[in-house]
Amino acid sequence: MSLYIETFGHHSDKYVQQWSGWVFGITFLTAFIVSPIWGRFGDRHGRKKFLVIAGFGMAISVFLMGFTTSVYQLFFLRLLMGFFSGFISMSQALISTQTPKNIAGRVLGTLQTGNVAGNLIGPLFGGMIADAVGFSTTFQLTSITLIIAAIFVLFGIKEVRLEKPKEEKVRYSTLAVIKHIVFSPMLLMVMIVSMFVQIANFSIQPILSLYVSLLHGPSSLAFFSGLAFSSAGLGNLLMARKWGKLADRFGYEKITVLLLFLSAVFYLPGAFVSNIWELIGIRFLLGVVLGGIIPLRTAYIRQVTPLSIQGEVLGYNTSVRFLGNIIGPAFGGWISGLYSIATVFYFTSGLLLLSGIAMMITMYWDSKHSSHHYPAHSKA
Repeated sequence: MSLYIETFGHHSDKYVQQWSGWVFGITFLTAFIVSPIWGRFGDRHGRKKFLVIAGFGMAISVFLMGFTTSVYQLFFLRLLMGFFSGFISMSQALISTQTPKNIAGRVLGTLQTGNVAGNLIGPLFGGMIADAVGFSTTFQLTSITLIIAAIFVLFGIKEVRLEKPKEEKVRYSTLAVIKHIVFSPMLLMVMIVSMFVQIANFSIQPILSLYVSLLHGPSSLAFFSGLAFSSAGLGNLLMARKWGKLADRFGYEKITVLLLFLSAVFYLPGAFVSNIWELIGIRFLLGVVLGGIIPLRTAYIRQVTPLSIQGEVLGYNTSVRFLGNIIGPAFGGWISGLYSIATVFYFTSGLLLLSGIAMMITMYWDSKHSSHHYPAHSKA
């Protein structure tokens, strides 16, 4: 994103860094607002319908980005794109509601593997295409893949509407759904941690290309930036399903705490790398652990939430994730502009460490004080 903004004119590094954060984050601000609405829509009318709408909506937005001539036009189109965001999270909701609870972790891990495969290939090929034909054509080609995805959903997926138990057939109000979240300490903490993980993940992403430029220079910059992005995806690809299987066996909360601590350990060395290959290696290790958190938090929500409101609860979880996506780029851009890009790694590592500690304390408190304990693992 920062490299594309640089093509709009001669601007200072600080200007590019700050606008990269805002343009990157505005999509998630819109998505933060609409995600619970789409979640309730999915609970009532089916999740497949939303996936089709989202696919075509994002395709149009991305296609038009290829014709932008100013940062303000790009900002508006990213805002519009946010209205249709949530394709992956709704896919998780669709699969989780039609998967037996005792294997939810490994199935969602498999979905995460497919998601990561796209994230792995996308930046790499995107960087190569951008180097070859320019950013505008890259956006237009990307929109075609989104149209293809929407067509696959439309004609290739059959959604089975599950029969709900009698006690779940009642329609819950929005207030009742919020109360379910607030008065379930572990569920609430999982959502809060979701936000912090996204802040950590997105704090460096909009300025990663600039960091690669400092380490490697301008030669094939888009390609090596894509390689740095993709290395995290490769680590995630190799381990996402395995983390899901472990969590099915030992508990989603326990494995999530472990992954948070490991993420803090692997994030910090990014501040000390001296060349592009060290950065790629560190991001690979980070991808191994950080990406495993995504399917585990969805599987946990699947376990502790009534079927009739799972879509809306997952919608709120998506909202707090998108809130993290909003804060992360702005936070990363602000810290890097105020101090340096390396400083972002210090703050982010500390945030992940605090998240792990907070979730571990909540897990202990919940097991000792809750009047009921939701069995968020395969023993259910």
